[in-house]
Amino acid sequence: MILLFRLLARVPLPWMHRLGAAFGWLVWWSAPDYRKRFRTNAEAAGFTPAQYRPAIRAAGAMAAELPWLWARPRGESVLPRIASWEGIDAFQAAMDERKGMLLITPHIGSWELCGQAVAERFLPVYGPLTALYRPPRKAWMGELMKGSRDRAGLQTLPTSVAGVRGLIRALRAGGYTGVLPDQVPPLGQGVWAPFLGRPAYTMTLLPRLAQQTGAHVFLCLCERLRGGRYAIRFEPFDGTPMSDPQATPEAAAAAMNEGVERLIRGLPGQYVWDYARFKQPKGEPANAVQGMAP
Repeated sequence: MILLFRLLARVPLPWMHRLGAAFGWLVWWSAPDYRKRFRTNAEAAGFTPAQYRPAIRAAGAMAAELPWLWARPRGESVLPRIASWEGIDAFQAAMDERKGMLLITPHIGSWELCGQAVAERFLPVYGPLTALYRPPRKAWMGELMKGSRDRAGLQTLPTSVAGVRGLIRALRAGGYTGVLPDQVPPLGQGVWAPFLGRPAYTMTLLPRLAQQTGAHVFLCLCERLRGGRYAIRFEPFDGTPMSDPQATPEAAAAAMNEGVERLIRGLPGQYVWDYARFKQPKGEPANAVQGMAP
């Protein structure tokens, strides 16, 4: 598998994206459970088929670009692939204050490339981007992903108490990190908060980091364009209950979800709709969200 990824990493990225788009439709028609979950999540959020169907192709393109992201030759830059950097002046101005930076990067577009590109571009001025990383269970997958995590400008820490403490130290020293906010956290590490019109068990880690360190918060996404190109966008997200130490965990989580939802509504054709975002965490009572307002 590793050899296959290394071979595919040499195929031109636009070709891989086209192949991936076809693969996305193949999975759509051959996997009824996947299709049902995808459609249910998108339509429950209020999107029409015309709005969410491009995400079928995007899911395949996302999978097809992984060999290049994980196994391309060492030293090959992602920056030539970036067609535009939007909101970069505000991002750099906030970074120059050396208060720390939290980048909220949900499952939209190419979040893997986003982290690599941001880290590569800003390494000379701001040092490496620090991120929490949990190795996969399968050894071959871990070896592949290591090629992504070891890229220039990236510094990884384990998803443990020690790792979180290291992340806090990095932020207080003026460093920066990117976190995927739309994952279902383990029981005890989240709260129920509205998301796309439904209750979702939402991580409290990001709000705690913002509240404990006083770091700036930005929304960030990397849109996949034609021709193997990408657009990276930054949007300031300071001044919300997410960063307010006096806010309840529920209010902070709801504010974070509102920001993520805004990004999704701006680009529904590249969101990962098949993710089981609304599942109950293991050990949570089945009636835990009854009576909660959407």
